[in-house]
Amino acid sequence: MRYVNGMRGSAMAVVVASAALAVAGCQPGAGGADTGAGGVTPSGAISSTASSSTPGTPKPGSSASGSTTPSAPGSSSPAASAPPSSAPASGGSAATCSAGSLTATARQAAVRPAGTGTGAAVVEFTNVSGRTCVLDGHPTVAGAGNGSPEMNVPLTVKPTGAAAPVKVAPGGKAWVKLTFVQVQGEADGYCVSGSAPVLYPTMVVRLPGSGAHQVALDDGQFAECDDTVTVTAVSAVMPS
Repeated sequence: MRYVNGMRGSAMAVVVASAALAVAGCQPGAGGADTGAGGVTPSGAISSTASSSTPGTPKPGSSASGSTTPSAPGSSSPAASAPPSSAPASGGSAATCSAGSLTATARQAAVRPAGTGTGAAVVEFTNVSGRTCVLDGHPTVAGAGNGSPEMNVPLTVKPTGAAAPVKVAPGGKAWVKLTFVQVQGEADGYCVSGSAPVLYPTMVVRLPGSGAHQVALDDGQFAECDDTVTVTAVSAVMPS
């Protein structure tokens, strides 16, 4: 049998003009209000843009009450909301994503070693919380049965590539790729090493500081040899 696996503010300015005696000059003051552009990170930092408007100087002979000069309305149309995203962390602070802030799914990778087993899988993590958080590092991997992540067999992990923190916005995604020692041949298949191929209904993928996540392929099981897997670090770019 051949193994087949499918994967899958706004800125608001307040202008206050105050008038002195009619014989004295007017000197209005202006203050800008911070606008929250972006969400509050777990550290409490708020990304904001400050703006202010300065009223014009009253002309001689103007009334003692003065007049307020409104800000000129902008001509640009409202900006469309950007889709959720993930990106390499570059300044600012955000907490590590907790296990409860993530969901994980797996699919067979398009680029994988030749053979009849799973070959490689892409694991996708989605930030389901309301805050930006950070994923970092290489995962550990264990084979497991359905619904029993504690009954697992740790695989020998071979990390590849440098790790760097990845900020994941609410609704954003990040990925790791798992490349297995491939099963060869038809029917039950065989391993080049001489060991027997192994089938796991699920894999338990654990990220540093972000908990363990049990994933299954949407069609079939994980078929691999030698209980050895090569893993990439968390990436903001989806691997093929």
